[in-house]
Amino acid sequence: MSNATISPDALLAQMRAMAEAAQGQNAKPAASEGTPQADFADLLKQSIEKVNMTQQEADRLSTAFQSGDPNVQLSDVMVALQKSNVSFQAMIQVRNKLVNAYQEIMNMQI
Repeated sequence: MSNATISPDALLAQMRAMAEAAQGQNAKPAASEGTPQADFADLLKQSIEKVNMTQQEADRLSTAFQSGDPNVQLSDVMVALQKSNVSFQAMIQVRNKLVNAYQEIMNMQI
């Protein structure tokens, strides 16, 4: 995020795409021959890396704004911080669901 402003429509579109992906609405049908499928561990790792990247970007913008960089607007910093917060909260919810699923599986009788 350089000095370009963030469009509310673009932000809303990103949020909708993330929500659809989280709900599995963007899930593609089973892969055809020759197309590798991503496994759960890879998807989880990619998601964690994306959350980390949004947090690092928010931190970078915040630091740049605090140091007086004229190319960083307060609105950009606030949006980046909110995106970081939302993505982190979503990751916490995913973690909680995984822990609950693990506990249910462990409590199953054989």
